[in-house]
This record gives sequence, C-alpha cells and structure tokens, in this order.
Amino acid sequence: MMKCWVSNQKLGIGGLSLQEKPRPVLKKGHILVKVSHSALNFSDLLMINDKYQICPARPFIPGQEIVGIIEDIDPSLDYEIGEMIASKVLWGGFAEFVLVRADMAIKVPKKYPPPQAAALPISYTTALIALNYCSALSKKDTVLIHAAAGGVGLASVEVAQSKGANIIASASSSLRLEVAKKHGANHVVNYSNKNWFDEVNEITNGKGADIILDPVGGDIGEHSLRCLAMDGKLLIVGFASGKMQKLAPHRLLLKRASAVGVYWNHDEDKDLLRGTTKELENLILTKQINPLIDKRFEFNELPTALSELNDRKVIGKIVLPI
Repeated sequence: MMKCWVSNQKLGIGGLSLQEKPRPVLKKGHILVKVSHSALNFSDLLMINDKYQICPARPFIPGQEIVGIIEDIDPSLDYEIGEMIASKVLWGGFAEFVLVRADMAIKVPKKYPPPQAAALPISYTTALIALNYCSALSKKDTVLIHAAAGGVGLASVEVAQSKGANIIASASSSLRLEVAKKHGANHVVNYSNKNWFDEVNEITNGKGADIILDPVGGDIGEHSLRCLAMDGKLLIVGFASGKMQKLAPHRLLLKRASAVGVYWNHDEDKDLLRGTTKELENLILTKQINPLIDKRFEFNELPTALSELNDRKVIGKIVLPI
C-alpha cells in the first residue's frame, strides 16, 4: 500500500483527500519509482477541475512532475534499480510510488538535489521547447519573459541566459523582479505599472522584443503586442491569469509578427523531446540551471500548497517531500 492524494467526484481542491491505495504494478516499458519529491504545476489545478486536455476517470491521483529512486524496472530498459530519475507523468505523481514511462525519464546525477530535480521535467522542458523549437532564440535576440519568477518563467530566464540572449524579465513585484535578476535577467519591468510596455520599448530603443514568452495571458498577453519587434514572435505558454488573451490581428499584421502556441507531447514529439532531454541533462551537468524551490509545505499540506499556487503567491516551484 502507499499514501497518495486522490481527486474524488467533487471537483477542485476541496475534492482532494489523502488516502491509502495499492502500489502500481510494473508493466512493460515502465519504471516503478519510489517518489522522493513531487512538484506542483498550474496544470494540476486544471486537471482536478476537469479543465485540462487530459481528463482521467475519477477518482484519480493527480500530480505530473516527480523525482525518485528506481524501485523496479522492465529489464529491457537501460536503467538500474537504485538510480535517481526525474520525470513527467500523465497523472499519479502525488503518491509514494508511481509508474514512469521510460521515454519520459530524465537521468539525474547522484549529487544533484532531489527537490531541484523535481522541478525540471515540465518547466525546463517547456522553456527549452519554447526558446529552441518555437522561436530559435540566439544571443542576438532580446527576449521578454513574463511571470519571470514563476516556474516556467524562471526556467526560461535561465535557459535564455545559457544562450547569451538579452533578457527582459517582467513580474508583478520588486521581490519577484529581484529573483529574476539573480537568475540571469539583464533588465526588469513591473507589469503592474499601467504602461509597462512603454518601458520595454524604451529598454530596446524603440525596437521592441524579438521574442516574448507569455505564461500569463489576459491583458498582459494582449499588451505584449505593443512591444513586439518587427518579425517578432509571441510565445503563448499558458493562462495563469485565468483569462485568455484576445490578440489584435492588426498589430501582428503591421509587424509581420506571429503568435505561436507552445505545446509538447511525448506521444507526438518523440524525436524533439529526445533531443530536448539531452540538452536538459547537459544543462544540469554544466550547472547552467539552478531551479528555485519553495519548500514551505509538507506532503499532507497539498491542498494549501495548491491554493497558494492558484492565488499566484509562489516564487519558483513548490516541491513537496514525500
């Protein structure tokens, strides 16, 4: 048996309960992992409210990002019992044990801190795909990263720094902006200010940002087109504001710009993700990334932690020990 959080028939955080369930049974192509830490994502909130693109049959165990030690393994796979891996899982991560698909596993160096490893599979993979595949960021580019102290935002700042780009970080408070600067941002803008987009244009001498990465949506996404450079790209990563942006097509037209959705899937993007995982493992080994972890909560405080995430009170990633 194992401890786990279950999303029951009632939707949302109020429908979660801590239960005991049978451990998963090993199957072909999978790895049984004894979970050390689980990380939280906005997609967890969507999933427990039946608003995510994946809707498991209820009741189910939520949680999509874990790190742990291999307990058992399909012998045909190139892993060993006792190795540490981090991984995305479709669901089931808020539990003491979880089955991991081999193609989703990320090898973690022995001395790498497990809480930080738990923050890698989703946020950093998203950042790499956004800035490599969806936009081909280079050192000649200026990139504006919204919500730059959040999980995906801070990961994107570090990935952009590894590529030598000029980074403008935006966030809603001076504390969050200071965190972004410590992780590699060259300039900062508080998007709580009414005309924050004018500040971006001033920083870029009127040119605007070549690439804008937006996990926020809503008004922030809409106003981003006011500071997008000619031939620029707006990368739509998510809607943490709870509101989808309504983009003015004439602003895209007049700048010959494009809005690009950032999405990846292990079933459809195997080759892309294989290369991305190798790059991520290299960034870990060369110490070019340093995930910021919020350690305020224990495993039995998952509902409170999710509430903090929902209210956008988190800097970096919440990671729960199990």
